[in-house]
Amino acid sequence: MPQVTVNLAERSYPIDIGSGWLADSTALAERLTPHIRGQQVAIISNKTVANIYLAAVLEALADYQVDVFSMRDGEEYKSIETYAQALDFLLQHRHNRSTCLIALGGGVVGDLCGFVAATLQRGVDFIQIPTTLLAQVDSSVGGKTAVNHPVGKNLIGAFHQPVAVCIDTDALATLPPREYAAGLAEVVKYGVITDADFFGWLESNADLLARRDPEALQYAIATSCRIKAEVVAADEREGGRRAILNYGHTFGHAIEKLCGYGVWLHGEAVAIGMVMAAHLSTAHTGLPAAQVVRIEKLLEKLHLPTQWTGRDELQVDAATLLSVMGMDKKAVDGRVRFILAADLGQVDVVDDVAPETIEALWLKLTQAEWA
Repeated sequence: MPQVTVNLAERSYPIDIGSGWLADSTALAERLTPHIRGQQVAIISNKTVANIYLAAVLEALADYQVDVFSMRDGEEYKSIETYAQALDFLLQHRHNRSTCLIALGGGVVGDLCGFVAATLQRGVDFIQIPTTLLAQVDSSVGGKTAVNHPVGKNLIGAFHQPVAVCIDTDALATLPPREYAAGLAEVVKYGVITDADFFGWLESNADLLARRDPEALQYAIATSCRIKAEVVAADEREGGRRAILNYGHTFGHAIEKLCGYGVWLHGEAVAIGMVMAAHLSTAHTGLPAAQVVRIEKLLEKLHLPTQWTGRDELQVDAATLLSVMGMDKKAVDGRVRFILAADLGQVDVVDDVAPETIEALWLKLTQAEWA
């Protein structure tokens, strides 16, 4: 079983990647119990995931006090209201500082559970069991926890690392096609930002990934986790290089906010955002046009959108888009920051893009005139 380590000195933790153990209570116990210090465990999940996996998790933890908080399913429920409900639940069940929370679900569950863990009793342990591809390759790793605010995505949160991430690739078999494809957007991101060879591997194996081939999936997940672990270890709190993990997200988060959370899945919005960032890179940092075409074609082969068309009737002008991006948590001193590429595997943080450049890019997109 591949294992990746996030190296953060005394707060280092393993990312275990395997298959077939999430439905096996004995195998679950072997993975979970070494990371649980006390006798209390709280599982945060949603009904969709709990119906499939909760029974085995409860059996694996039969020797503990286990309480289950079930949240509603969807990005719109990653909110202050749900966060408060989870805290109320844990305090009513008298969970103390030695408790361990378990996030059993996708990125919404993981982000919210992590933020609850970061703030309950000034910080308690939590374990990530990500059940979506997007969570397995991205949101479960690195300690970013947050809830959304009506003004923008992930604006309220904390850095709080899990004590372990346990990934069962078999969980991906039950994902709807849109959810699965959305996770592949984050996989493509890693090839663009740091590893041109991995990007080439994705191009060669796109058909296998689209078919959910187990061997290809395990390699893609392990490579994605390795890349993210290396970036996080070098810059845990995004003071510098970690910002490259946001490639495509400045545009993507704005698209999610403007359309309403859930209209576009996060990975779908990021895929569109990556294409926009690639075209902006051509104009601003000299990314060859041929590389932009490669990015677009790979996303299309993985059944991801590359333009903001066809799913809503929303009309947004460039000024509105810029206003929303200005509220993004990555903006600094009123300047919108973009992750732009000079070539595949070579990106940097840029904050000197003129509004006129964004306006021209947005006009090009809304008129479906990608060159």
